[in-house]
Amino acid sequence: MAVRPGGEYAGRPLHIIWLLDCSGSMAEGGKIEALNNAIREVVPAMRKAAEGNPEVQFFVRAIRFSSGASWHVAAPTLLADFKWVDLKAEGETDLGQAFALLAEDFRNIPANTRALPPQIVLISDGKPTDDWKGALQALFDVPWGKRAVRQAIAIGQDADHETLKKFIDNVERPVLRADNAEQLIRYFRYVSTAVGTAPPGKEVPPVPVVNVVAVDESAW
Repeated sequence: MAVRPGGEYAGRPLHIIWLLDCSGSMAEGGKIEALNNAIREVVPAMRKAAEGNPEVQFFVRAIRFSSGASWHVAAPTLLADFKWVDLKAEGETDLGQAFALLAEDFRNIPANTRALPPQIVLISDGKPTDDWKGALQALFDVPWGKRAVRQAIAIGQDADHETLKKFIDNVERPVLRADNAEQLIRYFRYVSTAVGTAPPGKEVPPVPVVNVVAVDESAW
């Protein structure tokens, strides 16, 4: 269903948008496979969480970025109808182009929209390779970009935490670091259910505690 934020619904629309790193480094250590698996596992949990919030209609979209950025799921898709198509990893880390693409989309949202502030989840394992700072500022300059609830997951030890912190722009929301597939699933479930589908005005559950193993051969 091709529906833009602000359409007329019985419930208020809430758009969950994933910004997903598909650069070449994501092909290492099974990271892209873990991301695809995490999304497939989390979607049913999102649907279950949304059942407790009938006043809101949830839509999902996704942007992929590597050498350039593009909509992987372009049409706002009702959570009940959402089906995931796996990503492949190759190329650079053009995060700035992902920010620019989202900013352009947000500029077209009507000022009188009934939609709730969108939820944006950024997942990356490296450092941006383009002009991300100017593009992020352009996103913040758009009202819906600034109002959005922004979360970020750093995959592995090489992820650029400072960039992710600037994207979140909220000291009360930490960057979540996933060092293996299990942690990625747990954190992705948290940002997509506890945060993404929490009823407006209700307190969001705390970040889940993830046990860290002293020697983890599966760590990224």
